[in-house]
Amino acid sequence: MTAIQIETATFAGGCFWCMVKPFDELPGIHGIVSGYTGGHIDNPSYEQVKSGTSGHAEAVQIRYNPEVFPYEKLLELYWQQIDPTDDEGQFIDRGESYRAIIFYHTEEQRQAAEASKQLLAESGKFKEPIVTPIKEASAFYPAEEHHQGFYKKNPEKYKQEREESGREAFISQNWKNR
Repeated sequence: MTAIQIETATFAGGCFWCMVKPFDELPGIHGIVSGYTGGHIDNPSYEQVKSGTSGHAEAVQIRYNPEVFPYEKLLELYWQQIDPTDDEGQFIDRGESYRAIIFYHTEEQRQAAEASKQLLAESGKFKEPIVTPIKEASAFYPAEEHHQGFYKKNPEKYKQEREESGREAFISQNWKNR
């Protein structure tokens, strides 16, 4: 019997609360952790990240089986959760800690992310340039426990956050109707 191969994908897409549910509970997904990455402070707190002084972005780290849910499918789903033309945050959440970034763990992931970004740019879906950077993954620090699985623990607040942030309207306008 062959062992299941589990790989890691890391995506920043604004508020990490809103980046878990779209990926969670899909076939081949073996876990999602909300956290912080890309900055210069070890083990930052939510307050340090939110202040914009840590260099970190809120992100999700996804453990997945690429034979069941390939990285390319993760990328397709990722693009549909963000505004790839905004490099100053996502929706109502502004600043460095809320920027969208694809963090690659392998050369294969980097190449797939670059190809996916190029396809999106060439698609004509957006009038503005696709500005989401693709960076090498660095240390990832899990967020505090109350941030993990937020959509399950606080379903009403989660729904309110997605609607009030403008994320739901953007997704509906730019992805669901096309």
